[in-house]
Amino acid sequence: MPVPPPLKVLIVDDEPLARQRLEDLLNQQPDVEIIGMVNNGRKAVEAILHSKPDLVFLDVQMPGLTGVEVVQEIGAAQMPVVIFVTAYDQYALKAFDLAALDYLVKPFDDERFEQAFERARQVLKLHEFKDLGDRLVPLLERPAEPSPPPRFLERIAVEMRGQVRVVQVRQIEYITASGAYAELHVGPQTFIIRERMQTLEERLDPEVFFRIHRSTIVRLDQIEALLYNSGGDYAVRLKDGARLGISRGRREALEQRLGLDILGEDT
Repeated sequence: MPVPPPLKVLIVDDEPLARQRLEDLLNQQPDVEIIGMVNNGRKAVEAILHSKPDLVFLDVQMPGLTGVEVVQEIGAAQMPVVIFVTAYDQYALKAFDLAALDYLVKPFDDERFEQAFERARQVLKLHEFKDLGDRLVPLLERPAEPSPPPRFLERIAVEMRGQVRVVQVRQIEYITASGAYAELHVGPQTFIIRERMQTLEERLDPEVFFRIHRSTIVRLDQIEALLYNSGGDYAVRLKDGARLGISRGRREALEQRLGLDILGEDT
């Protein structure tokens, strides 16, 4: 009996954390080939038409073309099997009811991913995916709804020892860079994720977090004081006593945000 070809999967999401999460989970599946990961709807259209994936994990909310607009551009009949991915429950439920094979609401755990993926595998095995094209049509015929305003991260999924831990952003006191990774400091605990500081800075609420150094992001309400020494170096002291260095180019902006007096400190 000939060996069936691997399942070709395309990942479409504008969030690096979400793409990495799906890639890690798919790499644990047998007979799966990730043929690409793209970060916007326009690239998704090109990848789907060119690479002909069997299955697409498709983000609903993206700049440029949304997930629904990707389907509109390609056409329901030509779409592969789709699992929508979203941070908004109401949009996920609508997509599931009207169109998608399944949906994942971020952050999702391993078990929920497994359920959606196995359902897709069975549909492809039984060649039922043509019916899914018919289910996409009602979604395309509905008037387009305005996309919800972008929102900042509220939760971050952290993989540790074979499980996923969901860290609430409101609990993070500060974040430090460690090579290709970022360390989330939550009280006495430290959680490590594979993400760039630039991406985290863009996804965190600027009213709550401030990047004081290229390798440090701090929760503003955790800062107790600004410190300086005779050498001209600056730092912040947090409520738990931690001291973190400030880049000279960011000091003035931080002073304006906090309105704190600067305390002298001898080296």
